Amino acid sequence: MKQLFNPSRISASTASVLLVWCVLATPAFSQECGDEQPFGECRVLVEINSSDGDIGFHWLTDGGDLVSTRIDDPNGAKVFENRGFGPLLDQKLTETFGESAEPLCWDDGEVDVDEIVTMRDFRDMWEPGTYQVSGKLDQGGKAFGEAELTYYLPAAPQEVEFNEITGVISWKSGDDLGMCTPEAPDSLAQLVADEVLDEFPEDVPVLAWEVVLEPDVDDTDPRAGLVFRTRVGGPLVARPAGDSYSVTVPADYLAALGDDTPVKIEVGAIGGDFEIDEDDEVDGDNDNATFTETEGFCVNEDEGCDD
Repeated sequence: MKQLFNPSRISASTASVLLVWCVLATPAFSQECGDEQPFGECRVLVEINSSDGDIGFHWLTDGGDLVSTRIDDPNGAKVFENRGFGPLLDQKLTETFGESAEPLCWDDGEVDVDEIVTMRDFRDMWEPGTYQVSGKLDQGGKAFGEAELTYYLPAAPQEVEFNEITGVISWKSGDDLGMCTPEAPDSLAQLVADEVLDEFPEDVPVLAWEVVLEPDVDDTDPRAGLVFRTRVGGPLVARPAGDSYSVTVPADYLAALGDDTPVKIEVGAIGGDFEIDEDDEVDGDNDNATFTETEGFCVNEDEGCDD
């Protein structure tokens, strides 16, 4: 999954529609991460696909005129390093985004049990706390920053639906982690008691919802790049499961997809441990994400979408 940081690819015919929508609906998430020679942005986070039941570690660093970057975990162990060579060394590095492989967190009956990474396994691998970010600058200096990894994991959106006629995507707030919810005899309550999770998922405030609609077609299909993506503000405080939310996809965008276009929907809860200060600015660590996917929708149905 690459939901959090990768921009949508859109055609010229739909660019104006999507650009206006995304600019108006998307909150700012910039996080400076240093005081002296800072990186412009540093993030480390946990991302869960609650439908497929997989889990991964994601990171982002953004600084100017770097020749290398490195991330160390709270124990001082190096977990990532990159550097430029040849023309990339000459032109320098700026933003680096990456994500780990995303193993299943449950037994689907097909995966090798040795390859399953439960929430407990993942927590053992990725220590919560301060991750140190460092980089070497073009002129020999160094840049430093830091980012916090927490286990405030927001609950998976539930009852994700799409009305092909009205263009409305709807969902409700959830109370668990979908397929990554532990099976008995383990439980979310036990994960919280054992400090695997910092809080019950339904008690983690949602800063924003990320909503994605994309054609469910082969990569070679010209419609494959016509992705609608937006973020809308969340409730900012913990809310009980079952609250309803919706987004209307612009009609011009849907029309641009053409007849009989199969589409799939993703809705992600973006949240974590944060506070809203007196200036209404977000302070804290708020980038953990739990996504829910659903498919089987047909846009502009004429003869019908292929199964």
